[in-house]
Amino acid sequence: MPIVRSVVSMIEGGFGTLDRVAVSVGPGSFTGIRVGLAAARAIGLARGIPVVGVSTLAAFAAPIIGAAGPDVVASSIDARHGNLFLQVFDRGGRTIVTPRIVSIRDAVRTLGSGPVRLVGNGAPLMAIEAWSVGMEAEIDGEADAPDIAFVARLGLLADPTYAPPRPLYLKAPDAKVAQQSETLRAPV
Repeated sequence: MPIVRSVVSMIEGGFGTLDRVAVSVGPGSFTGIRVGLAAARAIGLARGIPVVGVSTLAAFAAPIIGAAGPDVVASSIDARHGNLFLQVFDRGGRTIVTPRIVSIRDAVRTLGSGPVRLVGNGAPLMAIEAWSVGMEAEIDGEADAPDIAFVARLGLLADPTYAPPRPLYLKAPDAKVAQQSETLRAPV
């Protein structure tokens, strides 16, 4: 919240001038998504303004949608363990493959024969696989996170009815709740 306060203080009028809050809903870190959503909802509630959710995958793809080049834009995030969070868009920004978690190999198979522009921190992993099967693929950008300006722009365009601030979880958490061993008993 100190970072949010600092950024908003740079705007003339500060929090009082906000009329909408946009927040990245994932996929990504469970903790990061929850903290971001809680902060965005708190600001929205305090100001009485709508809060909209923006997919991290869409925010990665937004800067190059509509640009010259291949008609397909594949946005991916490294989900670890040989998997990617993947969403694919056409040049006009229409989703042609909905957000999902897939293996790197299956992500490339989903793209067909190419050519394709790859964005997101999973792009290098996809590129290696795509090039190994002879697909024409181009990495666009090297960001670990989407440009926050595009989260804001997509949030401005989003209809709050259809873009709720809910987490976009595509896999179960890696952390597991420890089970109490049956051999452990409370003292008598």
